[in-house]
Amino acid sequence: MDLIRRLFGKPLPRSEAEAERLPSYEALPILSSDALSSVAYATEAALGVLILAGSRALELSLPITLAIIALIAVVVFSFRQTIEAYPQGGGSYVVARENLGTAASLVAAASLLVDYTLTAAVSLMAGTQALSSLLPGLLRHEVAFALLLLLLVGWANLRGVREAGQAFALPTYAFVLMVALLALGGLQDLVFHHGFQPDPPPLIQAVEPLGLFLILRAFSSGCSAMTGIEAIANGVKLFRQPAATRARATMLVMGLMLAAMFFCVSGLGFLYGVAPDPNRTVLAQIGLRVFGAGSPLLWALQITTLLILVLAANTAFAGFPRLAAMLAQDRFLPRQMGWLGDRLVFQNGITTLVLATAVIIVVCRGDTTVAVNLYALGVFMAFTLSQTGMVVLWWRQRGPGWHGRLLMNALGAITTCVVLVVIVLSKFSEGAWTVVIAIPLLVALLARIRRRYRRVYAEIAVQPDQVQPVRLPQRHEPIGNRSIVWLTGFSRPSLDALHYAARVSDQVVAVWVLSEDDDPAAIQADWLRLVGDEPQVELRLVDSPFASLIQPFVAVVEAEENRCPASSLTIVMPMAIPRYRFDSLLLNQRAINMRQALDAQHNRVFTVVRYYLPA
Repeated sequence: MDLIRRLFGKPLPRSEAEAERLPSYEALPILSSDALSSVAYATEAALGVLILAGSRALELSLPITLAIIALIAVVVFSFRQTIEAYPQGGGSYVVARENLGTAASLVAAASLLVDYTLTAAVSLMAGTQALSSLLPGLLRHEVAFALLLLLLVGWANLRGVREAGQAFALPTYAFVLMVALLALGGLQDLVFHHGFQPDPPPLIQAVEPLGLFLILRAFSSGCSAMTGIEAIANGVKLFRQPAATRARATMLVMGLMLAAMFFCVSGLGFLYGVAPDPNRTVLAQIGLRVFGAGSPLLWALQITTLLILVLAANTAFAGFPRLAAMLAQDRFLPRQMGWLGDRLVFQNGITTLVLATAVIIVVCRGDTTVAVNLYALGVFMAFTLSQTGMVVLWWRQRGPGWHGRLLMNALGAITTCVVLVVIVLSKFSEGAWTVVIAIPLLVALLARIRRRYRRVYAEIAVQPDQVQPVRLPQRHEPIGNRSIVWLTGFSRPSLDALHYAARVSDQVVAVWVLSEDDDPAAIQADWLRLVGDEPQVELRLVDSPFASLIQPFVAVVEAEENRCPASSLTIVMPMAIPRYRFDSLLLNQRAINMRQALDAQHNRVFTVVRYYLPA
C-alpha cells in the first residue's frame, strides 16, 4: 500500500475536485499538445504521398498546407460555438446525442474512441522516430522505447490532472519556442544568405502519375494536422471558472498557434527543397539546414519534438477516459469505466487506453506509416457529426443571431464531411478499411451493452406487487448475531439480502455510501416505501470524503466490530449472478472489490445472497 501511495500519490478528497481545475496556461498543454505536435509529422505525411509522383510534385505542398489551414480556421470557429452552447463540455458524443439521436451519438463515440487510441500510438511512435533521427542506434529499439514512454504517460495521468498539467506545460511551450526559433532562423537565412528561391529537391523518379486522386491522398494525409482540435471542447470541465470563456479563448489561441507552426514547417520545407527520408524526419532536415549539424539548437529542437509528441498522447489520456465515463453513465460501457479513482481521475479508462495503445504500437512495430493513414478518419467523422448536430440545435432554438451561427456550423459540417469522404476513398486500400469496419463493430458492441443493461435492470427491478416490508421474526431470546448489508440501490437482489439478514440477525444495518449523484432524501423515501420502518432494520447513509465508495463501508464494518466485539457480525452482499460471461464485466464489480478490501484485513463472515438472472 505504501508503494502504491508513493507511485500514484495519496487519495484526494472530492472537495478538492474544483482545485484540480486548471488555469488556461496549464490546460492548454494538456488539451492542445496533440494538435500542436502534429506539425512534426503532418507536413511529412503529405510529402510522403506527393513524392510518389516525383520531385516536381513536392511544390504542391504549399497549396495543400494553405487549404488545410483554411479548414483549421473553419473547425476552430465552429467548435468555439460548440463550447458556448455546451459550457459543461460539448464533445461530438454529447452534441450528437442531444441533437441527432442515439445512433449518431454512438457513431461519434466509436469514432473518437478509435481516434484517441490511434492518437496516443502515433504520437508516441513519432516521438521515438524524432529521437532516432538524432541517434540512429535507437532504430532497432523503437518499439521498446515507445512502450516505455507509454507507461510514463499513463503513470503521470494516474497521479492526477494537476500533476499532469504541471509536468507537461514546460515541454509544450518549449516546443512552440523551438519552432518559433526555427522560423526566425530560417527567415534570417533566407533573407541574408539563401534568398527566397526554392532549392530543388533531390531527384526522385515518379512511381505514380500526378493526378487529382494522388493530390487528394496527400491532402488527407496532411489533415492529420487537425487531430486533437476537439479536445478543448471535450475538456471544458478542466478549466477554472469561467470555464467556457477560458475554453473559447484557449481554442482560438491553439488554432492560431497550430496554423502558424504548420505554415512555417511546410514553407521552410518547400524553400529548402526537403523530401521525405526514411532515416530522418522532415522537421529534423529543416533543423539541420537552419541550425547546422551538431548544433545545440538542433538537439533542442529534436528533444522538444520528442517531448511534445510524447505529451500529445496525453490529449488522448485526457479525452478517452472522460468519454468512456460518459458512455458508462449512459450504460453503453461497463459502469466501472465511470468510476473516479482516488486521485480524481478515471483510472479504469486510463488503464484501458494504455493496453489498447500498447497493442497498436506492437502491431505497427513502431512505424507511424500505417497508423497515420488510419487515425484522421475517426476525428473527421466526429467533426462532421458534431457540426451537423450544432446546425440542428441552432435551427431548433432560433435565438438571437442564429442565422450566422447556423451558417458557420453548416460550413464546418460540409467541409469536414467532404474531407471525410476524401479520406475514406483515398486511404481505403492503405488501411482505412480497418477503421471503416472497426467503427460499426464498436457501435454494435456499445449498443449491445446498453441492451443488456436494460434487460438486467428490468429483471431486477422491484415491481409493486413484490414489495414486502422487512421484518425481524418474533424470537424468545436474541441469537447474538448482527448483519451489515452492502446497499447500492433498491433492487430485488438488495431486498432479498435485507430479508435474509432479518431472518438470521437481531439487528440489521444497511449501509449506503453516497456518491456525488445520490439524493439522500429520495433514498430515504424509497427506503420507507420498499423496506418499511422496522426499528431493528436501520438505513445508514455514509458520506465519502474521497472518490472511493469502498473504504467508508470498510470503516463502518470496523466500527461495528469494535462496538460489540462479543457478538458475531455477518456481512451480507447481494449479487446478481449472470448467465453469460459477458455479463460478469457489467455486474458486481464494486462488490467484488469491496469483498477483497475486507478480506485483506481480517477473516470476516460473509454471506452472498445470490439472485440468478434468467438466460
